[in-house]
Amino acid sequence: MLRYIYGTDLHTCPALRDAMFRDRADQFKTRLGWEVSVDATGAERDRYDDLNPLYVIWEEPDGSHGGSMRFLPTTGPVMVNDHFGHLTGGVPIASPRIWECTRFCLSRGAGSHVAAALMLGGGEIMQNFDVDHFVGVFDARMVRIYRMIGSSPEVLGSQGTGRSQISVGLWQFDPDAKAAVAQRAGLSAELSRQWFDRSFGGARAQNLARTG
Repeated sequence: MLRYIYGTDLHTCPALRDAMFRDRADQFKTRLGWEVSVDATGAERDRYDDLNPLYVIWEEPDGSHGGSMRFLPTTGPVMVNDHFGHLTGGVPIASPRIWECTRFCLSRGAGSHVAAALMLGGGEIMQNFDVDHFVGVFDARMVRIYRMIGSSPEVLGSQGTGRSQISVGLWQFDPDAKAAVAQRAGLSAELSRQWFDRSFGGARAQNLARTG
């Protein structure tokens, strides 16, 4: 199922938290060879994890981590402005209606439905937090995954060629896209909304936004 957890609340689910950060290390350091920091416990974290982001996590039936993403409003520090501004012509992206999505991570062996479910969770955030777009940096391998899910971004700028290419993308999520992603995830829109409401106690997310 999908869970929505703020950084300051990760202590309430320590096993899921620790597995998420270990899976991030496995994906970004071990498999992709990115220059990321991994601590003595095998966890990959960066300074943006200290800014109380909102995590969307796919929790498997046995309670393990299947995949996750991290969200922060662009009104504060975000990777796209701090490290990849050259891909947007040096123009900062900063709006309360644009959030950054980073650390899209899938555990080893995760099914394709997990990636689609995470995107569906992103759609719930858009709808309930009055967000118009997500912005994010992605590499060439993700192009196929986004196309498979049915949620490809508008590319704002790229650097490199082939497998080494990195790009900044802008996502929007209209009702038709949500329906297509839900179908790919094998989930109903009603169940997706139930999971969102469960995470926020049934209250409107706008009143609980602690990241902005």
